[in-house]
Amino acid sequence: MRDCMDVEAVTKRLRRIEGQIKGIIKMVENGKPCEDVLIQIGAAKSALHKTGQVVLEGHMQHCVLDGVKNGNEAEVLKRLTSAIEQFSRIV
Repeated sequence: MRDCMDVEAVTKRLRRIEGQIKGIIKMVENGKPCEDVLIQIGAAKSALHKTGQVVLEGHMQHCVLDGVKNGNEAEVLKRLTSAIEQFSRIV
C-alpha cells in the first residue's frame, strides 16, 4: 500500500476530515441550525470522496500498472473492477 499512494498526504486528508466530523458533532450538541449542519456534512462527504479518488488514482498508477506489466492482467482487472465498485457505493 505504501508504494501506491502518498500515505502522509492521505493521512493528512483523513485527519482533516476527522476534525470536520468532530466539528459537526459539536454543532449538533450545541443546537446549531440544521441547514448549517447539513452544509458541513456535505463538505465532509465531499472531502472523503476526494480522498477516495486520490487513493483510487494511486492504485491505478501503481498497483494496476505493475500487475499488467507482470502479466497478471485478468487478476488486476478483476481487482480494479472490485475497487471501483466499492468506491462507487460511497454516496
